[in-house]
Amino acid sequence: MSKEYQALATQIIKLIGGKENVANVYHCQTRLRFTLVDNLKADTKALEELDGVTKVLINAGQYQIVIGTHVASVFEEIEKLVEISQDITSQEKKSIFDTIIDFVAGTFQPIIPALSGAGMVKAVLALLVVFNVITTDSQTYYMLNVFADGVFYFLPILIAFTQAQKLKCNPILAAGVAAMLLHPNWSALVTAGNAVNFFDVIPFTLASYGSSVIPIILIIFVQSYVEKFLNKYIPKAINLVFVPMLTFLIMGTLAFSILGPIGAVLGNYLATVFTFLAENASWAPALIIGAFLPIMVMFGIHNGVAPLGIMQMSQLGYDSIFGPGCVCSNMAQATAGAVVAFVTKDKTAKETAIPGAITAYMGITEPLLYGVNLPKRYPLIASMIGGGLGGLYAGLTHAHRFATGSSGLPAILLYIGDNTMTYFYNIIIAIIISIISTAIITFVLAKYFEKDTTSNDQNKSESPVITGQEVLSPLSGEILPIEKALDAVFASKIMGEGVVIMPETTEIVAPFDGKVETLFPTKHAIGIISDSGAEILIHVGINTVDLKGDGFKTFVKQGERITKGQKLLAFNKEAIEKAGYSTQTMVVVTNTSQYKTITKHDNQFSKAGDLIIELEK
Repeated sequence: MSKEYQALATQIIKLIGGKENVANVYHCQTRLRFTLVDNLKADTKALEELDGVTKVLINAGQYQIVIGTHVASVFEEIEKLVEISQDITSQEKKSIFDTIIDFVAGTFQPIIPALSGAGMVKAVLALLVVFNVITTDSQTYYMLNVFADGVFYFLPILIAFTQAQKLKCNPILAAGVAAMLLHPNWSALVTAGNAVNFFDVIPFTLASYGSSVIPIILIIFVQSYVEKFLNKYIPKAINLVFVPMLTFLIMGTLAFSILGPIGAVLGNYLATVFTFLAENASWAPALIIGAFLPIMVMFGIHNGVAPLGIMQMSQLGYDSIFGPGCVCSNMAQATAGAVVAFVTKDKTAKETAIPGAITAYMGITEPLLYGVNLPKRYPLIASMIGGGLGGLYAGLTHAHRFATGSSGLPAILLYIGDNTMTYFYNIIIAIIISIISTAIITFVLAKYFEKDTTSNDQNKSESPVITGQEVLSPLSGEILPIEKALDAVFASKIMGEGVVIMPETTEIVAPFDGKVETLFPTKHAIGIISDSGAEILIHVGINTVDLKGDGFKTFVKQGERITKGQKLLAFNKEAIEKAGYSTQTMVVVTNTSQYKTITKHDNQFSKAGDLIIELEK
């Protein structure tokens, strides 16, 4: 079934640096998620130009390739081409925040299909009851509950398995430890309420762990270290027998005496927080998620927020933290894309927006987000406002879902529960608010932005064609050939032709009149476009993205008009070099292919404002 994607998979593996550069890979609903040995070996620009690839992102240390809803089929072919056997733990440098997001995503994302399936079974069950097809005391109702609740009750086992995979310990042993917590005999002891003392010395706290989340996360975290310790010191000849035995004995004791009870207490506190939000600030989570989910998706933060909904559901039986705002945001994005498809005269944008809007209405927004809404900006703004308004209504009316599933139109069935249709009606109203407000705002903004684009296209033949462009030096320093760049991506000219500047000054000024096209959040790089269409990337330092903006200051905003010599950004040369980074500054013509001749004035010292590159079409 996936053979039609063989060519795409082969090209992807080639452009990420070959199979030897792949340390790990898996997929979510829309993305291939690679852990690469060296991200610099990947040709990001070429990957984004592949037919079948929507966007390439680097989040939480992962090299993510956005494919779309058919990502599983592409992944089948990817698996045939790579060998997952490398350990790059020592090579990766991640911030604490990125590490946490990566851990949470790696633990919870693999179990989402099971939760979604169980959630839809719950939705079907609720419909059957509401329409009097079955009664709550029937055997059919009883068994359908078993179908749906099995995943949620045994959630600790699923989490233990995926968490162990993430922490590189034995997932079967982890699942075995989780099974201890759910054993019927332990449940019987908890129900009886009689004190339990292990060897008459160690007290085991009576707590129920069915459907819990926090206890098993703590337990498997500790188990990963215990297991590695045992594997290190127990001889290989007897390893197979004694490591599992000692793991069960040690972790069983710790789980029931210390870690499980601590996790249960933390879970109770978390439930208290969720209850407080539901009763006193129900509007806040849905509003925040509804408005800012697209931004969270772009930076991978949603992977750390979504599990809060799962935790709330395990504690209280419903999710009001993530689900309501998410579905409002998705419907708003889909609507913004649909409006763009209707009003735009850009054939490429229309072809991307139509299927993108359809999949977004089904809950998968990334192809539309990266293919249309983000590049055009105004539909993204409209969808954030519309999603926020819908989320606000959902929050104020306490709308919540009773199961986890994809947050598309089918997800409205998940809001049927507690023998009432109230939450179902409220989420429909919230979605309608999101759709109508987004549509109106997108139409209004499109009159300005699309008109501007159309006007530019119409005037191209009327305006004189500018074939040349001078690029002045954005700062003072020695000008070197781009091949001298310490970054292999720039030196190989993958990004385009250009020069390297060894900075003597620390202020970056505009090399021509034009506009700020891209301003990186980390402030270390800026993309600008001249009035004649020359696209220039000014990148300060090597790997300075890791500094997260420390040592950099910007003086312009994305989309702002700039004039030659205007100050764009500044950097602290001493602080950057003290942190161990080179301040080599690359000036790259990213649309190199559009120019017939590129003359570079390198191997000399230039002051800011001196001519360093001449372009001729």
